[in-house]
Amino acid sequence: MLWVPLDRKREISLTSQVYVQLRTQILRGELSAGEKLPSTRGLAAELQVSRNVILEAYEQLTAEGYITSRPGAGSYVAEGAFLEQADCIKTDLFYEEKNSEGNTQHVIDFRSGIPDLTLFPKKIWARLAYDVCCDSSPSVFSYGNPEGRPELRHVLSRYLVKTRGVHCRPDQLVITSGATQALTLAARLLLTAGNSVWMEDPITNDIQTIFTSTGAVIHPVPVDEDGLQTSLITPDLNPQCIFVTPSHQFPLGSTLPIQRRIQLIKFARETGCFIVEDDYDSEFRYEGPPVHSLQGLDPDRVIYVGSFSKILSPALRMGYLILPPRLIEQCRKLKWFSDLHTPSLEQIILKRFIEEGYLERHILKMKKLYKKRRDHLISMLTGYFSGKVRISGHTTGLHLIAEFPDMVFTEQLLTKIVHAGVRVYPVEHHAVQKGIHQRKVIIGYGHLQEEEIEEGIKILFECLSSE
Repeated sequence: MLWVPLDRKREISLTSQVYVQLRTQILRGELSAGEKLPSTRGLAAELQVSRNVILEAYEQLTAEGYITSRPGAGSYVAEGAFLEQADCIKTDLFYEEKNSEGNTQHVIDFRSGIPDLTLFPKKIWARLAYDVCCDSSPSVFSYGNPEGRPELRHVLSRYLVKTRGVHCRPDQLVITSGATQALTLAARLLLTAGNSVWMEDPITNDIQTIFTSTGAVIHPVPVDEDGLQTSLITPDLNPQCIFVTPSHQFPLGSTLPIQRRIQLIKFARETGCFIVEDDYDSEFRYEGPPVHSLQGLDPDRVIYVGSFSKILSPALRMGYLILPPRLIEQCRKLKWFSDLHTPSLEQIILKRFIEEGYLERHILKMKKLYKKRRDHLISMLTGYFSGKVRISGHTTGLHLIAEFPDMVFTEQLLTKIVHAGVRVYPVEHHAVQKGIHQRKVIIGYGHLQEEEIEEGIKILFECLSSE
């Protein structure tokens, strides 16, 4: 009899569980070509399920060519269904889904870059979505242009000129499915195998992966309290691209001053390379207005990347690129090959959300809330750790950096902290050149209530005090 374990507590149907496991056993050769399968009645009785469950699974396997049915003789494994390279295929993927509710204790997660999703303006968004669905012409429900809806690009260009100091026309904007796609398109526009890209160090691992996936070579440039150290940039490596987060460097949180911005622009002009500006977390600046974009200094040499993930919700998957005119058409083609276009209905909803003033009001509301949480976090850190912690990168965004001069955040220590009920994130994990930032951790606070922040820092203090 076949070994087909079933888990009746999972949301995956029993039919799907039977189908997936038999299919995998056939691909792996565990069930050989020509081998007879149990009858539907026999297997149903063995597994203690309805015969219809087995019938439907067999029908699906037959439709896909894995098994053949011989009238009056039963079902057999079909010829040619064994895939020798299928070692990586897992028999029961649905058994490996993590059930965080049942298997792990509650952890206060100081992850960065997460907004307070409980305050997403659901009622306003739902009303706008209803109106858009009811009022839009049939063309909105068809395929769109790869660069995005013209209505959104016009509204967004005006908004960004006013709030971020960019220089752009609507036709320079390409709407993307989040900042990740925007950065991927920028990397593919500029880089091929063997090219050189200069990048801030430390920087998120995702960014490193996006650029190295083109075959390009990363040359890390250290970051100090004023951002990328432009004095270390020399033309001898002939970079095709420089990646920066000048308004709020991730993860260290520094802001690139105008002198270094000008140095970058001059270098790009002299060498012919492009600058990719990721405007990370710039909207939530707590000391003065948001810093104007690098793109505003030279629209011909800077590709500007932004998104609404931190402002509204990561689930929207809505981002954008502002491109130098010479790169627009090539980017349109890459976007088309990637996913045709970003969903049109969401674009029009976002257009109305911006146009009717909801976005600016939401940012103002959240900025006040996040500042309050940031101040509470700083108060807790200084209260518990006194002079044993240095806080930086706290003027902007949804996280700050806490440096403990007497502590090295080893994997063993991080595991101990998690087991105690708190998760913090070492800067060292984002460093290209290792060994420089071992005493620093990233502490995000945007999504946490003040009570959670207080409890989390208390637990962190207890963990570090026992070291």
